[in-house]
Amino acid sequence: MAASENNKVLLKIEGLKVAYGGIQAVKGVSFEVREGELVSLIGANGAGKTTTLKAVTGIQPAAAGRIEYLGQEIRGRGAWNLVKQGLVMVPEGRGTFTRMTITENLQMGAYIRSDKEIASDMERIFTIFPRLKERRNQLAGTMSGGEQQMLAMGRALMTRPKLLLLDEPSMGLSPIMVDKIFEVVDDIHKQGVTVLLVEQNASRALQLANRGYVMESGEVTMSGEGMTLLNDPKVRAAYLGE
Repeated sequence: MAASENNKVLLKIEGLKVAYGGIQAVKGVSFEVREGELVSLIGANGAGKTTTLKAVTGIQPAAAGRIEYLGQEIRGRGAWNLVKQGLVMVPEGRGTFTRMTITENLQMGAYIRSDKEIASDMERIFTIFPRLKERRNQLAGTMSGGEQQMLAMGRALMTRPKLLLLDEPSMGLSPIMVDKIFEVVDDIHKQGVTVLLVEQNASRALQLANRGYVMESGEVTMSGEGMTLLNDPKVRAAYLGE
């Protein structure tokens, strides 16, 4: 699905503030994600990116601000309700069910569904991630970090998300696996899934993005089209080592 300024806003954040104890981790952040977009949120470790996603999904309470999804305020709603509405996150650290098989993990991704297309969707996931199909009966906890990242993404896709939040999907992976993960993110987006991508790998994230936001110390300090940000001297100096 092609992104356009005419596409409806799926997620709108206004003045979001999040605190841990007395520490203000997110300081009045505002941004939006439109239907069909791939939006990248980049910044150094500790900038507040993951905290922002946790606030969107209700894992971390927001101290102030407004979070709208599909035009409705979602602050305070349970994650269960958000998943049913198509807002799904692949968390940092993957969060796979380590004592369950690959197939069982994928089935858990479809726990909110009762339609007859679950089996065909699982086969689609196996097409995207052939390695998962080869090891479908293997326990998730015995897989490599990259394989578990594939599984976490596959499980999220089994929900048929409208908006997929990806938190540091390339973290800790080998260069080959990083290439695979970003290739899959690009394919997922091209198949019509709207994506909000949080990444420390600024170069790869902005290459894929329609638009991007830069976070520093809990605030959005820059925004623009992905390639515009990628070519900005300040971004290149701060995040690309130039």
